[in-house]
Amino acid sequence: MKTTKIIVICVAALSLVGCDTIKSLHGKYQSQATIPADVYGNDVPLTNDSTSLADISWRDFFTDPLLQQLIDTALSRNTDIQSARIAIQQSEAALEAAKQGFFPTVYFSPSGSISSFGGNAASKTYNLPLQVNWDIDAFGTIKNKKRKSEAVLLQAQTSKQIVQANIVSAVAQQYSTLLLLDQQLEILISTDSLWNISLETQKILWENGKSYSTAVNQMESSYLNVKTSIVDTRRNIRKVENAICSLLAITPQHIERSRLGLYSLPRRFSTGVPALLLQNRPDVKLADYAMEEAFYDTQIARAAFYPSISLQGLAGWTNSAGGGVVNPGKILLNAVASLTQPIYAQGKLKANLKISQLTQEDLMNRYVQTVIDAGNEVNEALADFQAAVEKHDYYHRQVEVLHSAYKGTHELMDNGKASYLEVLTAQETLLNAQLNEATNMYNGAMGIIALYIALGGGTR
Repeated sequence: MKTTKIIVICVAALSLVGCDTIKSLHGKYQSQATIPADVYGNDVPLTNDSTSLADISWRDFFTDPLLQQLIDTALSRNTDIQSARIAIQQSEAALEAAKQGFFPTVYFSPSGSISSFGGNAASKTYNLPLQVNWDIDAFGTIKNKKRKSEAVLLQAQTSKQIVQANIVSAVAQQYSTLLLLDQQLEILISTDSLWNISLETQKILWENGKSYSTAVNQMESSYLNVKTSIVDTRRNIRKVENAICSLLAITPQHIERSRLGLYSLPRRFSTGVPALLLQNRPDVKLADYAMEEAFYDTQIARAAFYPSISLQGLAGWTNSAGGGVVNPGKILLNAVASLTQPIYAQGKLKANLKISQLTQEDLMNRYVQTVIDAGNEVNEALADFQAAVEKHDYYHRQVEVLHSAYKGTHELMDNGKASYLEVLTAQETLLNAQLNEATNMYNGAMGIIALYIALGGGTR
């Protein structure tokens, strides 16, 4: 009889709403992620190649073994990556808890009492019940909570990918900066030696009456400027080394590295088709998972308008059944089905649904902006890299020409056929050209690293 009543209650609850409504409340999120064909910009050539630069693992992309070692250390020690791992474990625990919502909750709540009336012998009673509560997921609330927890876990896993890509990028960029500073220091030290020779030559000319003291002073001033630049560059090297140590979560120390000219990165690659942004860019995936979470929040808010059905049962032993004292105890059984239909909740249900729907709309807008920003990053990084490649030969030829000009001007000064101003100009122009060439190589390295990360690289 009790079973029949329970079935009647459940059927009555389901009859309050239509089958289509129940089906929609159990519906699964369908990704609304779309991406325009020209997301990279019209000036970025695209092919039908399904592969992308981002498909390369960071270990294959950064082939310098010293850099690989630094990245490995950072990924194992960096505190941000450790926090991301903990966030994943927390989300996994929450998902496990959500899965348990499909099962009944069981409580063991023993109780007993001793009573005496009018000085009579004490009467002892006890209850040893197991209580069971089971929520029937007729309208998908429990299922949607589980799916929401799955979306949260995906967000935590994707956030870890973002952290990893950022760490890989940061270590590689700081490493490239270190190589640039090493190259600049090498150029400055070489310039220091050459300019010292020019200064000594100018002093000899002055002592022999073939030059003026102002020429010596001008030469010495430029020479001392190079000296101070060397000090500044060494200080900057220490600063970048410390920044790398911070990323690696180690104490300040010297960072082993190669030379800028030996530091090679891919120069031929494919950006892939735009749809790959959805497959590789973790921030784009994260935005989509956030929309998925919001979708299930809305489903939960909608389900709150419909009845909740729960089954409650009690089984155990008691010696007070029927009001009498009986030993040993008798088995006590009880089963109850309840239905709760919200009628008026002070507007909270409507407000929660509206908030959830607005959150979905907001996250959709954010997703669109994330895709646009991703395309802009690809366009900018590719433009930086291409510009550096185009300028490389020009800078290299400029250094060759100016080095030859400097040698010729210095020889003319030795023979009294050129003034100190011409030599100074030749020296400073050559130095600037050498520094510009090194900086352009650095810009090229930074451009290809930025492009690799913008396409979604660094997560493998």
